[in-house]
Amino acid sequence: MSVLPLVFTSGWASGVNAYAVVLLLGIFGATGVTDEVPDALQRPDVLIVAGVLFLCEAVADKIPYVDSVWDSVHTVIRPVAGAVVGALLAGQSGSLPDLAAGAIGGSTALTSHLVKAGTRMAVNTSPEPFSNIALSTAEDLGVAGIISFAIFHPVAAAVIAGTLLVLGVVILVFLWSRIRRFRRRRAQRREEKRLAAAGEHGPPR
Repeated sequence: MSVLPLVFTSGWASGVNAYAVVLLLGIFGATGVTDEVPDALQRPDVLIVAGVLFLCEAVADKIPYVDSVWDSVHTVIRPVAGAVVGALLAGQSGSLPDLAAGAIGGSTALTSHLVKAGTRMAVNTSPEPFSNIALSTAEDLGVAGIISFAIFHPVAAAVIAGTLLVLGVVILVFLWSRIRRFRRRRAQRREEKRLAAAGEHGPPR
């Protein structure tokens, strides 16, 4: 069977949490659950680094505004991770050219990353932190669940990942107006504070 469904699913998941994807695939390969995982992802040093970074992301991803900064930093990292994982999976199976797999994994990861980052910007317009924690936890569980499911049912998992990707894009389009309003209000408040500060420190009459 072609490795394309697994490449697509891992690309989608990498855009949400690349470290979880590397960690889970590495564990599944190292424990003999599947032969689809290349040796490069099963190396102990790779698993340790992925585990540590996953824990860092698990914390940063649940803190309002810190999550958006983290997403900005990972705008390059997540698509690259999706491309590398896709190319490695293709090289392991030999059923798909590495370059094509890298392009599929990277572009899918970039799209899902943009959906995640945009959604977080919208969530950060809310003053309470609980929505960030709930959304981050749902993302972590979703990535773990769909990667685990993809190992045994790659085609079905790819369909689910594709559906989630499309829904995410649609939701982001609706949320974008909220993000723009929030940015305008924040810019207006900053301008009002600046003018107020300038008035307080102005020359005496």
